[in-house]
Amino acid sequence: MTLAELNNLDPNNIGNWPKPIKAFLILLLCVAVLGAGYYFDTQDQIVNLDKVTAEEQQLKDVFENKQRKAANLQPLKLQLKEMKQSFGAMLRLLPNKTEIEGLLVDISQSGLAAGLEFELFKPNAEIPAEFYAVKPINITVTGTYHQFGEFISAVAALPRIVTQHDLDISPSGAEAEAGKLKLRMNMVAKTYRYLDEEEIAQEAEKNKGKGKRK
Repeated sequence: MTLAELNNLDPNNIGNWPKPIKAFLILLLCVAVLGAGYYFDTQDQIVNLDKVTAEEQQLKDVFENKQRKAANLQPLKLQLKEMKQSFGAMLRLLPNKTEIEGLLVDISQSGLAAGLEFELFKPNAEIPAEFYAVKPINITVTGTYHQFGEFISAVAALPRIVTQHDLDISPSGAEAEAGKLKLRMNMVAKTYRYLDEEEIAQEAEKNKGKGKRK
């Protein structure tokens, strides 16, 4: 078909156009319809599909994570129970407020029983922590190495927790029995008292106030 024949085609009478031209026109219309459908509908569906696919993968990851946690839940519960029991046992080793005085007496009695002479036995103010308070005690005693060892062992064997710090032993300048040199020992014994619920709340409020001031 020549260019002149194409120019003579009547757009109002497409039915009489040559079959090749009509076939090409139908193909062109189909391509245009498909292109418009892709642009106005399919493209958005593909974007939505990608989004849903990504969300599906995220949900799978969340599900697998929760499934792993669920599988470990029972062992974790048992572990938590054991930790609570262990923590309770440790708390029972800490004296309460009414037992502190008795513990101080036990420490001093342990020194006297070992044959030591006390030059200083000074309980200091408590130092509060998160759920317990530290009670430092400055101690100065005189005696022999053997007596010091007996005293330290006796304090360590007390049913309540007492730790011993900053031990310093030096000659006292005096003579003990049997001609042995008398020594002086300075140390800090620390015992730990657990706080009751009201004290814990007060300490938490105090720390909260300090945080705000910072």
